[in-house]
Amino acid sequence: MTGVDQLSILGDTTTPAAVWEKDSAKRALDELFTQTSQYKTSKSYGELVQFISRFRFYSPYNAMLVHVQMPGAKFVAPPSRWLYQYGRRIKAGAHPLVILQPMGPVMFVFDVNDTEPTDHPKPLPPEVEKPFEVRKGKIGGGFDRVIENAKRDGIRVINSHEGSQSAGSIRYVGKSAGSQRFRAGVDRDKEPVYVEVPIRYDLLVNGKLSREAQYATITHELAHLYCGHLGTPNLKWWPDRRGLNQNLREFEAESVTHLVCSRSNIDSPSEQYLSCYLNQEEMVPAISLECVMKAAGLIETMSQGKMKLRKQKNEFVVSKPQENFSPS
Repeated sequence: MTGVDQLSILGDTTTPAAVWEKDSAKRALDELFTQTSQYKTSKSYGELVQFISRFRFYSPYNAMLVHVQMPGAKFVAPPSRWLYQYGRRIKAGAHPLVILQPMGPVMFVFDVNDTEPTDHPKPLPPEVEKPFEVRKGKIGGGFDRVIENAKRDGIRVINSHEGSQSAGSIRYVGKSAGSQRFRAGVDRDKEPVYVEVPIRYDLLVNGKLSREAQYATITHELAHLYCGHLGTPNLKWWPDRRGLNQNLREFEAESVTHLVCSRSNIDSPSEQYLSCYLNQEEMVPAISLECVMKAAGLIETMSQGKMKLRKQKNEFVVSKPQENFSPS
């Protein structure tokens, strides 16, 4: 499907989503999706999702870059890490893979199949040797870290007491909803420093669910936000893609939820949703791979540690207050 074809499914070409779509050539993964046949079929997309779900050593975005270059890769690392951490060296003539480097441009990595042991090799992580034997786990502290880090984006997570068929929702609440405290850091006397961040969104989650089910629900609703489905308070934070149809929005949110949860060994309904869709449909919707991978990476980072306060600049760009999204 070309960029023009994608715009046609959006209906109104003046919506933020349509305007954003016109710029797809500036985003490498979306250009790959729109200009080639890669990952458009349900089979190829399912293989990609499965690969990224198991390839947990790097961000979802970098895992996809590895898959684009070497779909059969098992575990990649730069030469220095292979040598000092695993006692392995790069084979002569090995082909390097390019991924993004944190706080830098790019880095070159090599798959385990392109290495050989030195005189003192060290074992690889068990999830590399036997990736399918990793058991389902518990969310642990990641649950609370996601909720705390969500505050920096003006998201208030509220426990609701809904029926069994309602897991959660997210909606824009306007500029008069008050504020909440976000721990921005520590001062010189090692005392915590808190700042007041305006509440922009309410994320409701069914308090009757297990912590793991609540985590999957929160991830799903954050995916809607970070994929731009509700607009954005700052175009540098995440895009404004209002105007997408419901099917596409849900497919993106379910993809993000499946990636985040499966990479944390957490069961989620998203796995069943994607499985059913990919089994029934030959082609996937015209999603933004760029947004899916970046949203999954952001939510995963939120679960792993404390994040810095965002720079509070620019005017709000938001969806209509009555718009809200819930898991399908």
